[in-house]
Parts: sequence; structure tokens; C-alpha cells
Amino acid sequence: MTMLTPTADSPPGGLPFGLAAVSGLPDEAALARLAQDLFRALPGSEAASPSAPAVGGLAIGEPGPALDPVAAPSVGQAPVEAGPIAPEFGVPEAYAAALPMTAPISAPAGVPGSPYYFLGEAAALSSAHQVPAAPADNHVVAHPFELPGEIALRRLLAELADERSLPEPAPPAAPGQSGYYFLEQSPPVPRADATRFPAFDVQAVRRDFPILSERVNGKPLVWFDNAATTQKPQAVIDRLVQFYQHENSNIHRAAHELAARATDAYEAARGKVARFLGAASAEEIIFVRGATEAINLVAKSWGRQNIREGDEIVVSLLEHHANIVPWQQLAKDSGARIRVIPVDDRGQILLEEYQRLLNDRTKLVAISQVSNALGTVTPVKEIVELAHRVGARVLVDGAQSVSHMRVNVQAIDTDFFVFSGHKVFAPTGIGVVYGKRDILEDMPPWQGGGNMIADVTFERTLYQGVPARFEAGTGNIADAAGLGAAIDYVERIGIENIARYEHDLLAYATQRVRPIPGIRLIGTADDKASVLSFVLAGYRPEEVGAALNEEGIAIRAGHHCAQPILRRFGVEATVRPSLAFYNTCAEVDLLVSVLQRLARGKGRALG
Repeated sequence: MTMLTPTADSPPGGLPFGLAAVSGLPDEAALARLAQDLFRALPGSEAASPSAPAVGGLAIGEPGPALDPVAAPSVGQAPVEAGPIAPEFGVPEAYAAALPMTAPISAPAGVPGSPYYFLGEAAALSSAHQVPAAPADNHVVAHPFELPGEIALRRLLAELADERSLPEPAPPAAPGQSGYYFLEQSPPVPRADATRFPAFDVQAVRRDFPILSERVNGKPLVWFDNAATTQKPQAVIDRLVQFYQHENSNIHRAAHELAARATDAYEAARGKVARFLGAASAEEIIFVRGATEAINLVAKSWGRQNIREGDEIVVSLLEHHANIVPWQQLAKDSGARIRVIPVDDRGQILLEEYQRLLNDRTKLVAISQVSNALGTVTPVKEIVELAHRVGARVLVDGAQSVSHMRVNVQAIDTDFFVFSGHKVFAPTGIGVVYGKRDILEDMPPWQGGGNMIADVTFERTLYQGVPARFEAGTGNIADAAGLGAAIDYVERIGIENIARYEHDLLAYATQRVRPIPGIRLIGTADDKASVLSFVLAGYRPEEVGAALNEEGIAIRAGHHCAQPILRRFGVEATVRPSLAFYNTCAEVDLLVSVLQRLARGKGRALG
């Protein structure tokens, strides 16, 4: 009997199986038959790839594996006997991406060996606690194996691989034929770099998120509440466990091993955030509790120092309350004035109106890169450039953008950028302020206490430099390490892969939801991220949410802490499914089926 067992060491794009036990193969012909069966079952082969449902002529960019997912069995399935070989991957590609990128680093003394990438990350660093440089390439190390007849097998596999070709992409719909607002005019979604990242497999990704196997009301959980918070991959959960089991200590100053490990974990996470955002250095990254605290830090420190009576602060109508209220408080205390950028009937920023608002009294522009209520993607680069022309500073709220698109703060040239970890598959309670270094160095601390001081007497206090002066007290050390693990996870899958998949999924969801009788979409901008906000005639949003919950579907129903923009459209609340890269077309279909039943007047009687 011939048995194949999956191995976690198989690199993306290489052989996905290790041949653990081979017997009863008398000649190379048998190996050739084995290879044929193997490739017949691989993702992308004719036998293994089910046809994706047609998308009704939508111009959904370049159709990729996003709408043609590989049906992959569960982790831990028993080995397959000889014969047609099922595409069992044992360790999903997305989770395999979290395995060591290079030769394993020796674990610190007393720490048991582990396959997880982050072990050794802290204690293996120098005693000076230097943050390691990012590797030039992300890859999983391959482990060779030797078998009788291997040369012939490799030759046969190479011939078969050469014969395979990808299906031709469907031609885009002619302009005006798709009928869906953001498909024809939106900027192209970045193409993923196939040389760095493996093909996107949503089923492998889903296996990395243990909560997606939960059941709600007896039904499989469908998590469409990603704009509120994202779920956490096993790699992030394991990183938190690792910290508390082997590294837990306060950071800096202590002269013992666990303090060194914790310090290195915390500062390594800062370095990862800096690279993720394209910051000039890790010293431009400040850890806070989330985007709300981040905006308050800028308002209470930079704002109190620089905003005076008669000055103007510009925000948009799209803003979350967290990017309105701190500026209102500052304006009230200083005598400044709030001015608001209007939007059109599709929820898009009116740039000409924005330009008219700018003048020599404008001191700050605060703008969301993606609206949490509508999904509108704002032209932040143009907004920043126009603000800088009049000498204003700019804060970009990236809470809803960092998990959906590539962000480079230097390319945007923003002065401040903020986001929350829990929106990008990291734990709650950790967030980031990016600030240009020269601006941060001129800002006073906004809280006092430990960690942020260089020297204290009863007559005066000397503060640390940036970023320490803004991190008073014991920080959220474990969750900072968890944020670093989440960034590793996202980067190894490839943010371009994520953007492409989510773009296509949003296009599919829009096509399915929009024709339902009584549906009114709220926010139909040309350029959108993965939010589909709507109301359904005859139902309050909370009634729709309750009906969906009965089927295990989690959505947000309410004002989404963005009341001004909803009132612009004449509503107080909406139903807001928000998508992530672990959602599927099948889940969208289930959402649509419930909405169709409601539209037919069956209410919550869904049986």
C-alpha cells in the first residue's frame, strides 16, 4: 500500500506532499502513474478545480482564485491510500507562511522547541536588544527527500507542469454594461506578485482562523462584521500564548532574561509596524490602545500646542465619531472652528469643495482613508498635498484601510497616520500613531508616569525622546507582539492578494444584493473597500440583523459611530455587512437568501 502524508515543509509552488512511506512501487512506471494522479488532484488542475459561478457579466477586474476557491478538506484528515490523491494540505498555506522563513533560530534556554516562526525572535537577539532587519524575501524552507527513481519522477513532473496552463481571464464587460458603480471607473486593484506569494486559497486561509468553525444558533458562523473587528488567525493566538508562557515581563531597564525577551518582542513589533506602514524609522511609531486613543493623543498634544483661537480644523462628512469629537473638544477649548468637507450622493469626497475650505487659517485636516459606514476610499494623497500647500498638517485615520490595501505613509506624505490592531487581525487594546519624526520631537507628552521619563526631581522632569515620551506606564506588551504576528501573517499572504480577492468578493456581493426588492444601498462610490451598507424597505436595521443572526450571520446594524454621514443620506441606521479575505461567495449567497425571504414578507420566519 502506498501512503502519502502532507508535510508543513513543502514550499508554495513546490511539491505539496512529502512521500513518507512508499512501498509496492516496482518500477518508474508506477512512479509516473503516481505523479499523474498527484497533479490531477492539485489545485489549478482540470480535475481539481470546480467551475466558479458566473458573475453575470460584471467587470470584476482580473478573475482569480478569489471566485474559484479550492475545496480543501479539514486539517488532520487521515492519509490517503494509493489511487487518485485528494488535495489535502495538512498545514494550510496561509499558516505554513508563519513557519520559519530561513534556517531556524535557536530557541532560548529553557524554551521548548516549536515550529512557530516567532520562537527565538526575542531571546536570540543580541543583549543590546537590537531589532532584527527584515529578511529580503519571504519563503518557507524546502526540505529535500530522496526516493528510488527520483530523477525519472522529477523529469515527469516537470513535463506535466510545463503542459499545464491557467485559464484565460474572462473579458471585462464593456463600459456601461456592468451596472455597478465601483466596477467601471475604480482604480485597478494591484496585481499580486506571484514570485513572492503563492496562489490565494480562501479555504486554506479559513483553516487558519479557529473561530470560523464556531456554530451560532446551530448554524456555521458567517463573520460579516469585519469593519467592527476582525477575527484572529492561529498564528496570532499562538503568539500571545508564547509571550505569556515564555516571555512575560515588564520591558526596558531590568537586568534579567525575561525582561530582555519581552523588550525585544515589543521593539520587534514596533519595527514590523514601521515596515508595514513604510515609515522612515521605528522611532516614528507610538503604541497606544487603538485609533481612538491615537487621535486623542494628537489632539491633546500637538493640537493644544498648535491650535489657537480663529484657527480652522477641517474634517469630512464621512468621519467616524472618533475623528470628530476630539477635534470638537479641542475647538471648544481653543476657540478654533470646525469646517466639514461635503460628499456627493454616492458618498464621494467633493475635492473642489474641499479646496474652497482651505485657507491660511487651516491648521489641521483630519480624514479617514476608508469610511467605516460606506466603504468609500478617499483620495488621501491629493487631500494631503492640497493641505500642505496652505501649511496645514494632516492626520489620516487608517483604521479601515490597513487590512484592505497597501499603505505607505511616506508616499502619502501624511503628518500623522493612526490605526487599531484589532481591525487588522491583531488583538484588541493595541493601536498605533505614526508621526513624522520632526513633528513628534516638537510635541509635548500628553500623559505622565513611568517609561516616558529620563530624570525626575521635585523641581523638574526630563522626558525621554520619541517614541518613549508618549508611552507612559506599562504598555500592552503581549498585544504588541500579537500585532507583529498579525502583520507577519498579512504580509506573507500578500496585501495585493487580499485586495484582489476582496475587490472581487465585494463586486459579487453587490451584484447579488442590489436587485433584491426593497434594498437601497447607502454609499455607492466608484472606489470602495469591503463594506456593503444598505436598508431594506419594511424592516428596521436591527430586525434584519436579528433575522440574519438566526442563520449564524454576524453583521452590524446601527449608526456605526458615523451619524453625520448616515443623516446625509436620510437614514439613522443601516445594515452593514463588511467583508474580509476569509469570507466566501457561498457565505454571500446565504446572506442573500435570508434577505430575499425578508423581502418576500416572511419576516424572521425563516424555516
